[in-house]
Amino acid sequence: MKQLCPRFEKAMQLFSKRWVGLILFELLEGSKRFSEMESELPVSGRLLSERLKMLEQEDIVERKVYSEFPVRIEYALTEKGRAMEPVISEIKSWSKNWVSHQEGDNI
Repeated sequence: MKQLCPRFEKAMQLFSKRWVGLILFELLEGSKRFSEMESELPVSGRLLSERLKMLEQEDIVERKVYSEFPVRIEYALTEKGRAMEPVISEIKSWSKNWVSHQEGDNI
């Protein structure tokens, strides 16, 4: 039996976590505040926070705090995160050609 490359396996585990792909897709547009992502994605604030912390630990997302009043916090992709752009673009292209969408789908 062929053994999986440990790096590939880790990458697949990371990117297959629910909402990670959509978070990356949102951040490809540029840096965003937590509240912006929370309103644009159908995910709870707790889970969004969890995923952003995980992506930050993996050096895929960076969290930038601006010392203003009120404090402003933005999330952006790092170089490592932006390197996912061609992969996400290909998934987007593939989905346009091969995935049908019907109201009420819960894939």
